[in-house]
Amino acid sequence: MAFRTEMGLYYSYFKIIIEAPSFWNGVWAIMNDRLTEYPLVINTLQRFNLYPEVVLASWYRIYTAVMDFLGVPTKMCWTVNRGKGLSPVESCEGLGDPASFYVAMIFLLNGLMMSLFFIYGTYLSGSRLGGLVTVACFFFNHGECTRVMWTPPLRESFSYPFLVLQMLLVTYILRIPNINTGSLIALCVSNIFFMLPWQFAQFVLLTQIASLFAVCIMGYIDSCKLQKILAAHMVALLVCFILMFGNSMLLTSYYAASLVIIWGILELSPKVLKSSRREVYVWVIEGCAWLFGTITLKSLTSLVFGIADDAHIGNILKSKFIGYKDFDTLMYTCAAEFDFMEKETPVRYAKTLLLPVVLVVLGVIIKRAIKHVTWSLSQAGQCEREERFNQGELVYHALQLLAYSVLAVLIMRLKLFLTPHLCVMASLVCSKQLFGWLFCKIQPKTLVFAILALMAIEGSANLQTQWNIMGEFSNLPQEELLEWIKVNTRQDAVFAGAMPTMASVKLSTLRPIVNHPHYEDAGLRARTKVVYSMYSRKPAKDVKRELIKLGANYYILEESLCVSRKKPGCSMPEIWDVEDPANSGRVPLCTLMSKDSRPYFFTVFENSNYRVLKIPKE
Repeated sequence: MAFRTEMGLYYSYFKIIIEAPSFWNGVWAIMNDRLTEYPLVINTLQRFNLYPEVVLASWYRIYTAVMDFLGVPTKMCWTVNRGKGLSPVESCEGLGDPASFYVAMIFLLNGLMMSLFFIYGTYLSGSRLGGLVTVACFFFNHGECTRVMWTPPLRESFSYPFLVLQMLLVTYILRIPNINTGSLIALCVSNIFFMLPWQFAQFVLLTQIASLFAVCIMGYIDSCKLQKILAAHMVALLVCFILMFGNSMLLTSYYAASLVIIWGILELSPKVLKSSRREVYVWVIEGCAWLFGTITLKSLTSLVFGIADDAHIGNILKSKFIGYKDFDTLMYTCAAEFDFMEKETPVRYAKTLLLPVVLVVLGVIIKRAIKHVTWSLSQAGQCEREERFNQGELVYHALQLLAYSVLAVLIMRLKLFLTPHLCVMASLVCSKQLFGWLFCKIQPKTLVFAILALMAIEGSANLQTQWNIMGEFSNLPQEELLEWIKVNTRQDAVFAGAMPTMASVKLSTLRPIVNHPHYEDAGLRARTKVVYSMYSRKPAKDVKRELIKLGANYYILEESLCVSRKKPGCSMPEIWDVEDPANSGRVPLCTLMSKDSRPYFFTVFENSNYRVLKIPKE
């Protein structure tokens, strides 16, 4: 039960594989899933980026088999008497407990990521002190850097560590004069490991290749090097497409379109724009060609393949800029994590001195970039061009920081990328390349430890706040609901309801559900819209008819969704008023159902939070 909403959905597939008669039986079960979107049979491995669960389930089965063979105990369990008329529960710890094993592996991966951050900061800055600054900044701003401690099963927990590795490899490739095959293979593999677990990875890689293209346009890297990087990206994308069983969303993404367009520009630009030197007008033409070409190609491929799974991404961006509203967009933007960045976030960055330090570093990089670009436009000599090439990776990191900043400002959840990258950029305060003039007057160690001491004033308080967060999970109303379902309904009884609750129903009761929290599919969004019509102002008979078409036998009504309002315009009836203005002004159906569900539905279970409505067949 502690694995709520999406977390519970992902963990349920790990549970299926480890409880199956064999590993391959489990994999077959999740590739032919009949429970998640009843009555459809779907390949969840293709839809939900479940390779982490497959790998961890195989490791768990191997681990427990070996330990059982050796006779080594793998877990310790005890009974907890909860009192107050509640039934006792069993609690376990140790790697033999599935949930403990699952979470431990995620924490191990993210622990190894900290080693990568140290190496990254050291390599980028050219000093081990830079690695120390990166890691210290990460911990001082831990609450802004990651959510892994609160939501381990989310896709970012598996994916992000490989982005850190990938960006380290990109830095290495940009810095060396000649690319070797091994580094390109490593880049390709890290791309695959980053993209496979997370459907959002493609948007991050889009910002990366856009930044690299800008670096190339300005003359910091040559087009041949960029083409080799693009080739590694293309191979990785193709491999992921195959491993995801032909997931068409990958090939119709902005990322895929951008790869093709940039490659085309690099090939055609020297032939079409026959200029002996780099001019500003050439940069503008190439930049506009990339922007309009990417949008056009993505639109055409989506149209040809009939793919609308990522249409909501464009609508979310429209809502940020022009106030566009529809049901699906409001379901995202009314959630805090998809709102604009909180005003307090930059303040928290400033208190730990992370923001001031990075602004100083960014200012120095921009100053040097402007100087070198001016040299480029005035046809500078070979010596100056060599110096520019040596700083290409710094300009790339500055542009990547700007891209992450835009993403984080628009969608608060994407601080995940901004804050760690700020920590990496902070390492450059130790760079002799940028601050050699200062290190002639003051010892680098003295400067760095003075900065860290000032950062630690607020940073140590932030860490203590994190360490002080302790507690235990308890949700008695949901526990009563799940126990009632297991005891009083058939194994094939089909449920509909709020997305987070459906994930818990599937995980804890193994009953079929018609909708779930993984919202990145056009068909699923249409199903969810039907299910959430219970919170609209539509007539009960219309809602019942649509639920019967989905095959639902029971509906789990949550009164809190009917009345809660996170911000103006964000209660479920208000969201439906945007989508269904014809019924605006009527009493919400959920309010009527809370009073008396007859004659269209029958209340069969009720507690303080939930009401289960039986849907009689017509």
